Amino acid sequence: MSAPSVAGGGSLNGSPTVRCQLGEREAFRELVAMWHPRLWRYVRGMVSSPHLADDLAQEAWVAVVRGRPRLRQPERFAPWLFTIARRTVTDHLRQTYKAPETAMEEASTVVADDELGSVLTMMQIEAGLAALPPLEREVLILFHLEDLPLASCAEVLGVPASTVKSRLYRARRMLRNHLAEKGYEA
Repeated sequence: MSAPSVAGGGSLNGSPTVRCQLGEREAFRELVAMWHPRLWRYVRGMVSSPHLADDLAQEAWVAVVRGRPRLRQPERFAPWLFTIARRTVTDHLRQTYKAPETAMEEASTVVADDELGSVLTMMQIEAGLAALPPLEREVLILFHLEDLPLASCAEVLGVPASTVKSRLYRARRMLRNHLAEKGYEA
């Protein structure tokens, strides 16, 4: 099976997203088969346990089933799915730490992309993710591992694209420093 497109899997006429919204059970199975590995990888990148990632991914899929009538643009399934997953993870982290979410630091300037993104392999990114704070880890997962475009990352994170760019820049720098400490050259 090929990787699902960011738009949610092909033309809208035969789209599993649309068919799922129309109540076709097999279409939901197709959506899960197409998107679960990416959803799970995102959730796993945000939490410490694979078992917890299983539970949270399942919780996100339940939210997808419940929320499917509210998806107005089926071609925007990927950002919608990752937004649900993000909310699920955030809710879990809030309950775990019983503290309000850290105020998001907004960069006042957009920093140009650096060369790190072009030289890092996916394995290097995954190896260093655990060392990063959640906001930086999350933006790297969405952009580099899930291949969401900048606009979709902004939609999932609920911030402007310029903020995504600055977070990516900061996250790459943090990752580069971490990898350098571990002996990787970036």
